[in-house]
Amino acid sequence: MFTKPLDVLLIFMITTPVIGWVAYKKENRKIHGIYAALGLSVTAYFLYELYREVAEKGVVLIVGQHPFNPPLAACLKIDMLSVFMAFLYTISGLFAAVYSIKYMEHDTGLTEYYTLLLGMIAGMTGVVFAGDFFTLFVFWELMCLTSYALVAFRKQRWEPIEAGFKYLIMSAAGSATILLAMSFLYGMTGTVNFAGLAASLNNATPDGWLYVTLTLIIVGFGIKTAIVPFHTWLPDAHSAAPSPISAVLSGVMVQTGAYALLRILLLVFGFTQPTWRMTLAVFAVFTMFGGNIMALLQNDLKRLLAFSTIAQMGYIIFGWAITSQYGIAASLFHIMNHAIMKGLLFLCAGSFIHQVKTRDLRKLRGIRKTMPLTSMFFAIGALAIAGIPPFNGFWSEWMIVTAGIEAEMILFSALMLANMVFSVVYYIRVIRMILLDEPTAVSKKATEAPASMLIPTLVLAALCVLIGVYPGPFITMASRAAQAALDVQRYIGSML
Repeated sequence: MFTKPLDVLLIFMITTPVIGWVAYKKENRKIHGIYAALGLSVTAYFLYELYREVAEKGVVLIVGQHPFNPPLAACLKIDMLSVFMAFLYTISGLFAAVYSIKYMEHDTGLTEYYTLLLGMIAGMTGVVFAGDFFTLFVFWELMCLTSYALVAFRKQRWEPIEAGFKYLIMSAAGSATILLAMSFLYGMTGTVNFAGLAASLNNATPDGWLYVTLTLIIVGFGIKTAIVPFHTWLPDAHSAAPSPISAVLSGVMVQTGAYALLRILLLVFGFTQPTWRMTLAVFAVFTMFGGNIMALLQNDLKRLLAFSTIAQMGYIIFGWAITSQYGIAASLFHIMNHAIMKGLLFLCAGSFIHQVKTRDLRKLRGIRKTMPLTSMFFAIGALAIAGIPPFNGFWSEWMIVTAGIEAEMILFSALMLANMVFSVVYYIRVIRMILLDEPTAVSKKATEAPASMLIPTLVLAALCVLIGVYPGPFITMASRAAQAALDVQRYIGSML
């Protein structure tokens, strides 16, 4: 056993082919999606139980390789940061599964689709639960392999195949870079356990090999995090994937790389903080500008949203660079908000595409008149991610800016503010085209999205408003996760 949430995900993943056989015999294509949604709902319930246990104990340690004990054993090490991230993955996966029931009804290979979706959520959950590099890498590869296949799922078209292959090559290079960094760390310390590495390197004198290893870690995980200039796979992959998968990829999967960066830099490379702090800040600025400037130039709706994700990752990485509890809490809060906002936007985009078969904004002009609810939900998500009050994105983006000012990183905060203005420009442009322009011949033919696709977007839009109006409890959750991330001594002590 791993943990109940992870066990449930893996069990449902393994048994989905059996359910697929039943669905085939019953000639009911909805059974797969209902089963996946059930699995993710059960996972969410057990995550809540795990949250209560972590809230009581602080850290939960599960050794997976008997009879050895940490730091030699492969293990799971779960704290409030792990639970915080796992909740986001599970809820995002649940919305995608429910939405997919109708969205994917005309596709073949639904058994494989839902098996891969559950496997991807399980892989991401395993990464944030991992207490050592070996366990992290196993689940990292599960996440990567399933996401490759999901990007290329509609293999009858050239675009998904090309995007999936590009994603495979770049992500595999990132994984190889991480593996090389792991080997260097093992050679220096004799362990790949996070707490063991932290204890071994705590008083180390930085030398060339340590800085090489640090560089490999930032590059390896930076590829998955879509840090500029390692971002070029993301616009293709997130555009070509089915829209529910795009929502998960852009909403939460890229955050897995950000999580790994935060965890490893704070635990293992804390003694080199002045070096990697400024490095991350510089990468963050390039990532903000790269994503936002490219988004300004797009007429493909999904590519625009994908480039926006790159810019948002720049904001989050800037929060990591601040390294204060407030800065990290602000970034974690933005991770939560981004999962909601970007999930909403990609699901709304999927509804447009499902109804009119195009991603071209010029053809989607005026679609509000034929798809009023979807258009309204899209506008809420766009205003939220652009940082317009009183929606949720405003609070987390403003918190990151103020955290930078408090940390005397005023120039970087000013550059982030400039990027927030860029995002307002292109999202207002999209809102104007969808809501205010006259309908085109294509958009006139649209009809409102089915109820099973509207419900997930309605809930996500409501969350954008709710968190914007009443952010306090959600900021508290992010602050507790940030405190767990920074409490390195407790993490080490509970393991060793």
